[in-house]
Amino acid sequence: MIKELIKWDIYEISSLSSNLEGIMLRGRIRKFALLNEINLLVENASDEAGKVRFAVIEDTNASTIIKKIKEMVSDSEVKLIREKIPNPVLSKLKVNLEERYSL
Repeated sequence: MIKELIKWDIYEISSLSSNLEGIMLRGRIRKFALLNEINLLVENASDEAGKVRFAVIEDTNASTIIKKIKEMVSDSEVKLIREKIPNPVLSKLKVNLEERYSL
């Protein structure tokens, strides 16, 4: 039996004037996803200050999540930054470059 890995689309949240840390944004996004039965991962970015990233299973329509984020942080910008990434690390994007590692 061949197993196929789940692939994820990664989005990045930023804001020019609002602080995205210390406002329980990750937990609130996660709760919204749970209530709406959306598979989601969410983490603070450690490689870029003041950014939060979330991922949804590939080809998931993220418009309801983005709308909710904009309600929570009105001046936020949400961008799709990577597509179809298996087992993603959200906090540091370069970790997702498989060619960086050998076993």
